[in-house]
This record gives sequence, C-alpha cells and structure tokens, in this order.
Amino acid sequence: MALFKKPLYTKVTLTKKKDIPSGLWVKCNDCGEMLYKKKIEENQKICPKCNYHFTLDARERIAHFFDEGTFSEMYADMESQDPISFKGPKTYREKITQDQQLTGLKDACLVGVGQMNKIDIAFGVTDSRFIMGSMGSVVGEKLTRIIEHSTEKKLPLVIVSGSGGGARMYEGMFSLMQMAKTSAALARHNEAGGLFISVLTNPTMAGVLASFASLGDIIVAEPRALIGFTGPRVIEQTIRQKLPPGFQTAEFLLQHGLIDMIVHRKNLRDTLASIIRHVSA
Repeated sequence: MALFKKPLYTKVTLTKKKDIPSGLWVKCNDCGEMLYKKKIEENQKICPKCNYHFTLDARERIAHFFDEGTFSEMYADMESQDPISFKGPKTYREKITQDQQLTGLKDACLVGVGQMNKIDIAFGVTDSRFIMGSMGSVVGEKLTRIIEHSTEKKLPLVIVSGSGGGARMYEGMFSLMQMAKTSAALARHNEAGGLFISVLTNPTMAGVLASFASLGDIIVAEPRALIGFTGPRVIEQTIRQKLPPGFQTAEFLLQHGLIDMIVHRKNLRDTLASIIRHVSA
C-alpha cells in the first residue's frame, strides 16, 4: 500500500539566512509594536499605533524647536572635572569619557539662543543619554548662565528637562549645590519680570524636578511622561502602600495641579510660541 511506501522522515534542506542589518526596527515601550526605525524618526519619534513618545536627545530637541539655522550654542566647551576623586566600578573620568564618546556631547546639557517660529528665545535642554541627564556642576553652571543671559537680554526662557538621574552622585555636594544655584537664578529672573516655560519629558525626576524644572511660570509636559522625585517602586517600598493607577504620570500630575498642560510633541513648538506671544503682548 502507498501508505507504507512513504519515507519515515521528511528531508529538510537548510539554506543560509540572508543577513539583515541590525538597528532597523525598534519596539514600542508601551504597546510592544515592532516599528521601522526610519518611520519613527520621520514621525518625531512617536509611535503611530499608541502615541507613545520615545525619548529625544538634546540635538533632536533643538532641531524640532528652532527655525532652521538660527540656534547658536553657548558655553559649549565646559567640561566636568572630578572634584571628589570619585572611585567605583568605573571612575568618574572614565564614565565622562564613555558618555562623551557615546553622545558627542561634553556633558548632559546644551544651552543657547535662537528663534522659535521667529521668536527670539533662550533655551536649555538636558540629555538623558549622558549619565541619565543628571545635574553636575557643568549642567548647573550652563543652565544658570543661560538663565542669567535671558534675564539680561529680556528673552523668554524655555528649558526642556529629560533627566532621570537627578543630582549627580559622582560630584557629591557639588552636585546638590546646583539645585540652589539654578533656583536662585530663576528667582532673579522672575523678579526682573522674565518668562520661564519649563517643559517636562520622560523621565524628569529627583533633584532636577526639585529645582529648576518645577519653577516654571508655565509648566508643560509631554503625554505619559514619568515625573516625580523618586520612582514609584521605591515609594511603595517605603510607605508599604499601593500607589494609585497612573501615579507620577503627566496625566496624574495635571489632574492634581502640579503641571499646567500636557501637549503632544507635534504641537509643542507652536503651543510654546503661542504662549510667549500671548504673554508678551
């Protein structure tokens, strides 16, 4: 019978798999969708399926905010030292060198002036790729200088925060001092009648939130950004209670009055320009 004439095993011929370049696809952190990287970049790094906002680096932020060719960086050569001779699995100098090579930045912050929808503004932005955007002496000094520049020149000030690292432990008390320094500069800016818009992105945490990031005349956040002093898991372990759903998201904080508005990334530039024109009128 034909049944007994069939081979016992199926013969499989193996062919060499074609090489597929790595880095072409990214997975959405929210919905889990696999997304073509180039399409995400063309969409300002926003998931087309669930609207999740991926993290932007400092130069991408500048490209999205400023009229082409108008941004002029200031204090670009400032570089962190090692004030307490920190030693650990890596020395502070080794960590700085590593992140400088990774990001192409001197430190975790870029500041400067330029035009946003033809409006002259002073601008600062932190970059979470560089030691989690933590605030060391250079970050604090650059932000303080751009705040003072905006006060002197009577420019509206915008600072975009995406710093999950807070104060930088590698610099000890020198890092904590930056909280007071940036806050004092903003107090003088406010006394002089200057406008400061603080933009909170995912994540904005710890000493950054506890200082300049929460001192805006108007505080704007991107959708679903994580915003808080310490992470929810640490809080739950400390108070031994379950936190409410959505705790420390931008939506939760808007509901409870910590921030003034949530703005989609694609509308952020026009919204800020509209606010500045309205306040300056």
